[in-house]
Amino acid sequence: MKTTKKKKAKAKTANEVLAWFEIPVLNLERAIAFYSEIFQVSFETITTAAHAMAFFPQESNVSGALIYGDGCIPSQSGSLLYLNVEKDLDEAIIKVIEIGGQIIMGKTLLGDDVGHYSLILDSEGNRI
Repeated sequence: MKTTKKKKAKAKTANEVLAWFEIPVLNLERAIAFYSEIFQVSFETITTAAHAMAFFPQESNVSGALIYGDGCIPSQSGSLLYLNVEKDLDEAIIKVIEIGGQIIMGKTLLGDDVGHYSLILDSEGNRI
């Protein structure tokens, strides 16, 4: 009789699980300006018959886009997306206010080994 060892399940990292996200917007140009200022990146845009999209740059290691069109409705109650500003969170919070966003929850410590987070409404009304 042959016995087989069960493989131990390997926990997947966020990069292995998250494949793509889309942030719905009401005004693509305004949203591009908002996210460009926060992350200091440029967006590539495409337009199809149904939608217009602005892609986060590949070098940012973010697989997602801003999307405008039918059915793309910003929300404060949908899935919650956390984006890493990779710099001073205090500076990012100030920018959010300056460029048309709102602060829902200010800088909050999760733990010394985890770091801080904040909840905002972006220029389109999405909770991020």
